[in-house]
Amino acid sequence: MSKPFWLIAAPFIFLLLWSAGFALAKIGLQHAGPFTILGLRYLIAVLVLLPLLPVLKPNFPRGRAALDIAVTGFLIQVVYFGMCYGAFRIGVSAGGVAIIVCLQPILVGIIAPRLVGESVSLLRWLGLAFGLFGALMVILSRSGISTEPVIGVLLAVGGLLGITGATLYEKRFGVTHHPVPANIIQYAVGAAFALPLAWGIEGFDADWTPELFAVLAYLVIGNSLVAITLLLAMIRAGEVARVSALFYLVPPLSALFAWPLLGEAMPPLAWAGMALAALGVMLARTGPAA
Repeated sequence: MSKPFWLIAAPFIFLLLWSAGFALAKIGLQHAGPFTILGLRYLIAVLVLLPLLPVLKPNFPRGRAALDIAVTGFLIQVVYFGMCYGAFRIGVSAGGVAIIVCLQPILVGIIAPRLVGESVSLLRWLGLAFGLFGALMVILSRSGISTEPVIGVLLAVGGLLGITGATLYEKRFGVTHHPVPANIIQYAVGAAFALPLAWGIEGFDADWTPELFAVLAYLVIGNSLVAITLLLAMIRAGEVARVSALFYLVPPLSALFAWPLLGEAMPPLAWAGMALAALGVMLARTGPAA
């Protein structure tokens, strides 16, 4: 059975939108605290989606279905994004966070056979290894090795556990829902946690510039509404290890976006790392099941 066109295009669209979000979020953090950005991002996403309910009249998830969506939303929006943004704010380098988060496909590959009954073949393990080494080449070629604050590193590890848990939970319990009510539930959960923290810790202190509003617009539309919807749809439609392998391309592509947006150059070793990471993702996504 052939795949629909949107599912074929989904990995490419997701990677571009998700990867660009890191550089843009870094720009946004120059103007506001992490919880202020996240709280506003989630609140705006909910306000954009709510008027669509009476127009589209989708079935709104209830009971256990709504709970499963909320759990996945909490793990991604609160744990993953909250802790990664917090690690950046404390002083962990982009390379440091990326190295830690790049372990996600390895964790998924180890846990998936036990939790969701999905085996990982030797060829896919080889692809995961290539992807990891390629991502590390990009990161280390650009940032080198630096001393990172311990609390910030722990926050990044928490973010890693958040996105890993969300991937496995969605594969185990997630079912197809209309994207509008599903996103409303997820971002309402994110806003419920982020907004009180933004008020209590940061006092909503921000430099309200056009640049910040532009960043928020991208994070809401590109990351929150489109990329997350595609990620969860891909997880439900395919093997979780294949989808997780996409995350190896996020640091190299993020570095590529950071070149024009942040003025961070791409050395030759980084280009070689991007090629190796791409090869790894290709192997992990095309290898036969074990």
